[in-house]
Amino acid sequence: MTEALRSIDPRTGEATGEPVPVTSPADVDRAATRAAAAAPAFAALPLATRAALLRGISATLGAHADEIVATADAETALGTARLTGELGRTRVQFELFADAVEAGAFLEIIIDKADLDAKPTPRPDLRRMLVPLGPVAVYAASNFPLAFSVPGGDTASALAAGCPVVVKAHEAHPRTSLLCARLITEALAEGGAPDGVFSVVYGFEAGTALVRHPAIKAAGFTGSLHGGRALHDLAASRPEPIPFFGELGSVNPVVVTPAALAERGPAIAEGYVASMTLGAGQFCTKPGVLFLPEGHGLDDALAAAAAATTPHPLLHERIRDGYLAGVEALAALPGVRVLAAPGKGENGFSVRTGLFGVEEKYFRANTEVLLTECFGPASVVVEYAPESAADLPSLIPGSLTATVHIGTDEDAAALVAGLARRVGRIIVNGWPTGVAVTAAQQHGGPWPAATTSQHTSVGETAMRRWLRPVSYQDTPQALLPEVLKDTAEGTLPCRVSQSFGS
Repeated sequence: MTEALRSIDPRTGEATGEPVPVTSPADVDRAATRAAAAAPAFAALPLATRAALLRGISATLGAHADEIVATADAETALGTARLTGELGRTRVQFELFADAVEAGAFLEIIIDKADLDAKPTPRPDLRRMLVPLGPVAVYAASNFPLAFSVPGGDTASALAAGCPVVVKAHEAHPRTSLLCARLITEALAEGGAPDGVFSVVYGFEAGTALVRHPAIKAAGFTGSLHGGRALHDLAASRPEPIPFFGELGSVNPVVVTPAALAERGPAIAEGYVASMTLGAGQFCTKPGVLFLPEGHGLDDALAAAAAATTPHPLLHERIRDGYLAGVEALAALPGVRVLAAPGKGENGFSVRTGLFGVEEKYFRANTEVLLTECFGPASVVVEYAPESAADLPSLIPGSLTATVHIGTDEDAAALVAGLARRVGRIIVNGWPTGVAVTAAQQHGGPWPAATTSQHTSVGETAMRRWLRPVSYQDTPQALLPEVLKDTAEGTLPCRVSQSFGS
């Protein structure tokens, strides 16, 4: 078993900084047990106190921005500009959830007051609300060392829901994880949170032990299909199965109609390559397949845009090797043309952009490989016959997003409706990279994009994953939670029903 995790600089492939010790089985048990002990007191905190804790974390992260960004850049090579923006987004997530906690609508309070005259049968007094599930295991992602990692959206939403959190740090950025863990722990302690409400564990074995621990009541994951499926199966095979909310893999198709091609084809080609290579193609919303009408004439423009990109290091060696294997598999398929040749860059884990073209008949014969996510700056361009456009959505595996480029005043309702059945977010005349942190955001989709399509990992309703409903029937006021008592009516959003029937 590896005794320590080493930071690797993707620019050079060399180890950097001090190693971070892996977490022993005994310490995983201790973290989960402390989280369980903290759960009742944490759930009972006033909503205003819980919101203040979230804002305190955001403020602490902001106060240490330079240190966080420098540490993360040394481990990821994502650059200070990108990481500064990501840290800002990370802080916004905590503040968004703080606002949601204070507003109280997330509790979904419903009060049906007793009605002995209700038809066809009398109705008891029923009061319903959402309550925290308990300790949550969070599995950090490699590609967002802040926004989907130790201080990421799963951590923020679970704490907002009133659940203690144990994070399994990603091996690609252990020192960033250690730093953020210390800052969050300090902020929570300063705000008066119960001891044990937040902790971080390190190492592969710690991750598998965590999801098996009986104190853990739910888990959130962002990462590969293989890793997510393995953890999902462990969560389901426990003596007490638990919910597992995983964001796995996504090809995020882009469909261009003939009208859009005629209006702005070259601009679409340039925008597509910019989107697919953003962050070296390591966004979960990277567009992986572009559908263009046959005879589109954009091969040269796409190839030139791809060739103009600078080789960029991928996050770690496994991702680099997976990328190279993926583009090799694509290039070997019948009928596939290489528009821009991928390959290794000169330094560290850097790679060149790969772009492949294929006619519709060859695409339909090899959809399984061509529609498998290739993590990194690679994409497939498919020429489709306009008369088959209505059938395209049925070929797409579940994805986080689908993008449609349409012409001015063009009616694309059928195409949009078909794609909406396969994805969680539809973009029209834009690009999927970039996920706004807002109340209405949906970041999830049908399998394999996520293990369940009913929830989101970004946006205000991400809290819903960590909550469950409880109803109180004919319960004396003294025994009700404060927010369900008659004295609380009007202080938080709720639906009150006086009577039904006639």
